[in-house]
Amino acid sequence: MDFLVNLDVDDLERGIDFYVQAFGLEIGRRFGNDGVELVGGPAPIYLLEKATGSPAYAAGQPVPGEQRHYTRHWTPVHLDVVVEEIEAAVERARAAGATQEQPIVTHDWGKLALMADPFGHGFCFVQFLNRGYDEIAT
Repeated sequence: MDFLVNLDVDDLERGIDFYVQAFGLEIGRRFGNDGVELVGGPAPIYLLEKATGSPAYAAGQPVPGEQRHYTRHWTPVHLDVVVEEIEAAVERARAAGATQEQPIVTHDWGKLALMADPFGHGFCFVQFLNRGYDEIAT
């Protein structure tokens, strides 16, 4: 089984610039004018250009009254990006246009930085310390 990550963006070229600069990804394949595959991470990321204000879908149907927007939004699904040096990763992402939402926090298992990309999608940087999640696993 493989996982593919799909992210909607309102400006494909701006999305490419951000994800290449912030995460060191590279363009794999282009899919017409509104899609691109970014490779170089553990799973490919597909950026899909969807206009602000276009219908939002659930279960294959437009959701009444819901439209896409790219301001910061909450979702129960987000990316955790495991890095060796969290401070450098945060600075690289911020330089590319990410927002750091809280200071880096250190837990028994590692360090965590809550971030958002320029399209409103949340993600976290994780730097494991000691035994990582095994420090808190039961």
